[in-house]
Amino acid sequence: MLRGNSLAKVDDKGRLKVPASFRSVIEPKYGTEFFVTSLRGDSVRVYPLQVYAELEERLRSASAVGPLVNKLRTALNSYGQGAAMDQQGRILIHPFLRTKAGIDGEVAVLGQQNYLEIWSRAKFDQQMESDPLTDEELRELADLGF
Repeated sequence: MLRGNSLAKVDDKGRLKVPASFRSVIEPKYGTEFFVTSLRGDSVRVYPLQVYAELEERLRSASAVGPLVNKLRTALNSYGQGAAMDQQGRILIHPFLRTKAGIDGEVAVLGQQNYLEIWSRAKFDQQMESDPLTDEELRELADLGF
């Protein structure tokens, strides 16, 4: 299970050094192949290839003519590319997505159970301050058992 937050850096070549706390979980369970993508271009999602294949299977079994499913497929594929972790634990975030998400230098790497989410450190800090959980959202989460 990928959980928590680690600060990391993306180097000048666009490679993210996966924090050791996440790498120690990912490599033994999923290996070193990934699909790097985004939903909206504001952050980066790094899916172990096995996890992404499961998502693709769900997309494949959904209606091919459903506009929402097609919109999701388009977003995932337009931002996405395969990547392999190198011996030093680095994953390349391709230039188009890196530019779109403002990923360079310091980043926040969040464990989202079965994938990593990468945010520009500045964007992440701003997002956390400008959009905290509201009392109403906390009540809704409590109703869901959280």
